[in-house]
Amino acid sequence: MALKCGIVGLPNVGKSTLFNCLSSAKAQAANFPFCTIEPNVGVITVPDERLTKLAEIVHPGRIVPATCEIVDIAGLVKGASKGEGLGNKFLGNIRETDAIIHVLRCFDDDNITHVDGTIDPVRDKEIIDTELQLKDLETIEARLGKQQKVAQAGNKDAKVEVGVLEAYKAALEQGKNARTVEFDSKEEQEAARNLFLLTAKPVLYVCNVDETAAKTGNEYSKRIEDIAKEEGAETLVIAGKTEEDIAGLETYEDKKMFLDELGLEESGVNRLIKKAYSLLNLETFITAGEMEVKAWTYHKGWKAPQCAGVIHTDFEKGFIRAEVIKYADYIQYGSEAAVREAGKLGIEGKEYVVQDGDIMHFRFNV
Repeated sequence: MALKCGIVGLPNVGKSTLFNCLSSAKAQAANFPFCTIEPNVGVITVPDERLTKLAEIVHPGRIVPATCEIVDIAGLVKGASKGEGLGNKFLGNIRETDAIIHVLRCFDDDNITHVDGTIDPVRDKEIIDTELQLKDLETIEARLGKQQKVAQAGNKDAKVEVGVLEAYKAALEQGKNARTVEFDSKEEQEAARNLFLLTAKPVLYVCNVDETAAKTGNEYSKRIEDIAKEEGAETLVIAGKTEEDIAGLETYEDKKMFLDELGLEESGVNRLIKKAYSLLNLETFITAGEMEVKAWTYHKGWKAPQCAGVIHTDFEKGFIRAEVIKYADYIQYGSEAAVREAGKLGIEGKEYVVQDGDIMHFRFNV
């Protein structure tokens, strides 16, 4: 399952620094706009302590965590929707992602220039929102005229799409993002999905603060949190420069000591990856054996046969049943055999809704 999160923001807000921490790839972090022109892509692993715990019991040949692609998209500027600052190219890169990580500068530093001269994350957020909304309006207006003609000729699908387009147009013209519009019927939801609007993508606002605000945030980040709450969006406070220092430490013990000094339980990067994963409504089931302990990504709410298909399409086609062990039971009893003996191994059929952390074994026949 190829998943992509795009990191966006104005130039010099800390996007590339954050990307460097997230990924082993190194984006150029320079103090002037458009130093990131081609998007940098990094494959990152989703932190999951459960895999390590299971590996201590199973002693597998390898541990395979879930992964997610992060794309560092060059800094957008005012006028991007009209092609300013290579805008069209950047907006095209955003269109290809599943979710947006919107980085906002919430720190003061005279040595790092701001493209608009002053620090105001609310204004910065509005600039990016406006550019994405204008691009979406352009997409909608180009499509609406054509679909109205098809709908007038009696095409039912076109009628549904015209309704969706008009609802989106009304919201965008009021300065709202497409994700604030909800549709009731499956046909409308399908039509909405097929438009691939930029502002319909789920968003996580990342407030990039200085080290002193790493734990509690600051006045800048609190303003963003208030706005995000109104939107029903998620926020995360991260100290980008501090994350860079943590990423540079060699051992787990050194990183842990550094975090303890800051009063943090987990690095911001780990929290960000987990939030991005849940932002896409994703969960993990696990397979555990002598060869490997592996995390598999699936969409929340999927049933056992769909999850079997994540491993191999034949597993879904010939699905017979799933043998399921709850993670807590595996840890408590210490082996699959002991779980069976305790009567804690579930035999589940086609209607079983897989739960995050389920340890699965599929029986199939093709």
